[in-house]
Amino acid sequence: MKIIPLLRALKNQYKSCIFAPLFTIMNKREDEESSLFISDMFRETVKELLDNALNERQDLFLIDFDILSDYTIRVVLDGDKGVLVEDCMFVSRSIEHNLDREAQDFSLEVTSSGAASPLVLPRQYNKHIGRTLEVKTNEGNKLEGQLTEASEDGILLTWKAREPKPVGKGKVTVTKEAAIAFSDIKEAKVKIKF
Repeated sequence: MKIIPLLRALKNQYKSCIFAPLFTIMNKREDEESSLFISDMFRETVKELLDNALNERQDLFLIDFDILSDYTIRVVLDGDKGVLVEDCMFVSRSIEHNLDREAQDFSLEVTSSGAASPLVLPRQYNKHIGRTLEVKTNEGNKLEGQLTEASEDGILLTWKAREPKPVGKGKVTVTKEAAIAFSDIKEAKVKIKF
């Protein structure tokens, strides 16, 4: 007979024997292992419910999803036409109503990507065509211009600049443009003007 099963069998009978410290360590390890198992199962269940809700609402898409150690579920959404409170409520209910609070206590936060949040997915750029973006590239360049195009590969920014005249004194206003691949974008934010 192996020692571990034997000790498990004895631990309930002899709580104050010389093996008590060993039983404490065994209990702690079993609790950690079951907690990790529950955590993985919980994460998979929540992710499946979230995916089902987003499949039902094709205009919404996921920006961020996380489950913290205290079982706080955080979901950040965006949508092709923006995100309304009703959209967040729909996703929240799709998750919350299909989880058992008796099995796992949790809290749920479903929010939209904020106006000042960086754009992280190529799909987000289409709804911002015509707006001013501030783009930082991987090479350290900083560009600000109007988003005029968004494709599968990247974006096109245009802006006006004052440059010296080719002939004579003074300056002339010219339109400049830059095509930037998504892989070259370190961060892009919509510039909010008031």
